[in-house]
Amino acid sequence: MSLCVLALFAVTATGCSEPSAQAETPGLAPRGTTMTTVQPTRLDLANTVSLSGTVTINPVFGIVAPATGEVRYFDVRTPRSTPTGPTRVANVWRSGKAHPVEVPAGAVFAGRLADDRSDVTAGMPVVSAKKIGYGLVADIDSAQAYKISDSLATVQAQIKNGPGPFRCKVLGTIAALPAGTIPDPPAPRPSAVPSGQPSAPPVVEPPSDPQDRIEPSEPTGMRLVCTAPAKVKLINGASATLEVVTARASKVLTLPVEAVAGGQGRGKVDVVQPDGTRETRDVVLGLSDGKVVEIKSGLTGDETVAVPGPNLPPAKAGVEGDPSAPMGEK
Repeated sequence: MSLCVLALFAVTATGCSEPSAQAETPGLAPRGTTMTTVQPTRLDLANTVSLSGTVTINPVFGIVAPATGEVRYFDVRTPRSTPTGPTRVANVWRSGKAHPVEVPAGAVFAGRLADDRSDVTAGMPVVSAKKIGYGLVADIDSAQAYKISDSLATVQAQIKNGPGPFRCKVLGTIAALPAGTIPDPPAPRPSAVPSGQPSAPPVVEPPSDPQDRIEPSEPTGMRLVCTAPAKVKLINGASATLEVVTARASKVLTLPVEAVAGGQGRGKVDVVQPDGTRETRDVVLGLSDGKVVEIKSGLTGDETVAVPGPNLPPAKAGVEGDPSAPMGEK
């Protein structure tokens, strides 16, 4: 009898007790918990675009029109040796002034990319050229092209399992090139013979030297071509990585990317107050190297910032910027 009473008492006590708090997931802190804090620091930043390249013999590159106008080509013969100076291959005429188009030293003319006496625009490829010797070639997609088109002054290269990093000098443009064309040599003009005189025997010209014939260039996609310093040993076909610096900033205020929510120039950070509370602030973002991001405005540099950054609420339906909002509504 006593055993039944005790059992009943145990069941009743269990049923009347308050439910225990739900256990937290082991190893995970509650959402919104500040794991650590950082203070903004001033650093030098550089934005880079990384390209996969290959060491290539005699790569083809394009030379653009220096001005908008009418292009007039010269007849160019294949040189007997690698040119040690620039070779003028065309002029672009505008308002009576000639703007020269030249193939740089160490390269040879490889084809015309426009019709003679046609109108061209500044920056348009008008000549293809062939670098004699080794070059580094990296293919470019359209998204990368607009990022690096105005930033080709600084390119660093690293040969896989080889020399580097080293400065790589860019040749020509990154634009895709059509097939280059080589004009046929002009036909010899018959010499005039005075009336009543016997005709002169035809002049037999010696066959042209195959070395004087210029092979037209093949079309290329968008690509970057650059050359290494003379002391760098290159092997044809070796893989390389090319880094193009697209932007630089000196001594700018930065935070770790984990401390910032948002992107595309605007973000939010949580500033930790002396009493431990957090205040979410809007900040304007600048460059980022993937590890830190520039804070252009919104902070003075004396704040303590929570890591990770704030959780951004989802966009509400029907507000501006919400792709699910009906057309015309904001």
